[in-house]
Amino acid sequence: MERRYDIDWLRVIAIGLLLIYHIGIAFQPWGIMIAFIQSDESLSWLWTPMSLLNVWRIPFLFFVSGMGIAFAMKKRSVKELLFERAKRILVPYIFGLLCIVPLHWLIFQKYYEIPLAYSPTPGHLWFLGNLVTYIICLWPLFYYMKKDNPASRFMKRLFETPLGLLLVIALMIGEVLLVNPTAFEVYALTLHGWVLGAVAFICGYFFIHGDDKFWEMLIKWRFVFLLGAIGLFVLRLWMYNLKSPGPLLSIESNLWIFSILAFGKMYLNRPSNTLNYLSQGAYPVYILHMVYLYLGSALIFKTGIDTTLQLVLVTIFTFIGCLGTYELIRRIPYLRILFGMK
Repeated sequence: MERRYDIDWLRVIAIGLLLIYHIGIAFQPWGIMIAFIQSDESLSWLWTPMSLLNVWRIPFLFFVSGMGIAFAMKKRSVKELLFERAKRILVPYIFGLLCIVPLHWLIFQKYYEIPLAYSPTPGHLWFLGNLVTYIICLWPLFYYMKKDNPASRFMKRLFETPLGLLLVIALMIGEVLLVNPTAFEVYALTLHGWVLGAVAFICGYFFIHGDDKFWEMLIKWRFVFLLGAIGLFVLRLWMYNLKSPGPLLSIESNLWIFSILAFGKMYLNRPSNTLNYLSQGAYPVYILHMVYLYLGSALIFKTGIDTTLQLVLVTIFTFIGCLGTYELIRRIPYLRILFGMK
């Protein structure tokens, strides 16, 4: 089976953007409201690019996760799939919940001189918790669709045409209308995030379920997706002050994702040593990044230096801390298991 290096690249890029987005939260006036260490001076200009990312970054990761399941099922039995995903997702999730999340929560409490206390919470690892429940609930559906039956053939034909993408958009709009979230961009530990993630996860599976005709169609329409996404973002910026109605945000989110997948397939589907290194490090960096973000914020924000320089230094500190620790983890077999590495 041919490996799709573009999917690996896009997953790495999405994790990198997640780190950058979380760093940006530390420079927003509401950062402390969601338990981030917040700079004394805000950088309001950051919110525009953050808003562009916010409507698609998490749904995109769920799409890619569903695609990963489809690839895994092509070469694994049910038992092998569940065991492999337990090692890669469930073990890091439990380890992170008990040993990583408490660290950055401790730093937050020390910085704001809050009495030390902790109750188990997934924190930023809620995403892994969602994936665990999706896999447990949905593997019978996926294995049924893997067989040659009328339903499987119908879905393959559907996703060879733009009608498949229209179905995705319709499902996403339906989710927003049904759940009616307070804010489209709030995914963590919400019903909206869980249902939207499940829809994206299932649709990601069907992106791989078919053959190359789906990707040929996606590439053919790539500029339509891109221009549509840009147009809806401009509309959101100028007419809605970045707060478009939920259905419009849902459509914009999907158009960004379709265009990113199309351009990724065209230009990123090639191996490299850099990709191999970063792809293996994506999970450890994701699990660790909040610890180094909080530690860097606690150390740098107290210096009183220029706020833009604080942003640069916190970014450097977070990435160096994560990658430096990854260098240690990748050399110790038992640590590799705890951080989801093979």
